[in-house]
Amino acid sequence: MDDVYLIVGLGNPGREYADTRHNIGFRIADQLVRALDVRFSRQQNHAFVAAGARGGKKVILAKPQTFMNLSGQSIAGLVRFYKVAFPRLFVMCDDIDLPFGALRIRASGGSAGQRGMQSILDALATREVPRLRFGVGRPPGRMDAADYVLHAFETAEEETLPILIEKAVQAALTFVDFSLDEAMNRYNTSSAGSAPQPPAGEGKAEGL
Repeated sequence: MDDVYLIVGLGNPGREYADTRHNIGFRIADQLVRALDVRFSRQQNHAFVAAGARGGKKVILAKPQTFMNLSGQSIAGLVRFYKVAFPRLFVMCDDIDLPFGALRIRASGGSAGQRGMQSILDALATREVPRLRFGVGRPPGRMDAADYVLHAFETAEEETLPILIEKAVQAALTFVDFSLDEAMNRYNTSSAGSAPQPPAGEGKAEGL
């Protein structure tokens, strides 16, 4: 099993942050471990880590516990330990520049102001990191963006999140099962309601 994939959900540790917009990466990762029938059973490099397999590929899931702005310290260590090639790293995070629920998958680029993503790019000294950005919408009025992402979703938004999170999960599985290009083709959306419905991901999840 030479192909090792590292899928990272970004967020802040602590119950007070659990339902905030900034923690959508954690919430996608929590759903993804259920899809793979594994669990976050250990801590490694200041992250909660789960390990499984899918279609003969080893899949490592991680939720850094360093707080968002220092995520790179954790992820760089995991990349080195598991010898993960950058094209097989997949980071999932919030994005205030996308409408609520929109998904944007890219192979490389800057952080778009997302400090956890910036920390990872800095720690790995590359911009060639595949990522999934989940739209959480713009702050209302003159609210500061840093404050906005630490607020919970509105009730109506929260009601639709399970479906939207599942789309993000399927995007991550498509990345593992097929390719980043396939994930982009199927799941890049400009709004929450325009994501395509792909066939179920191939490959059976196995706990390690």
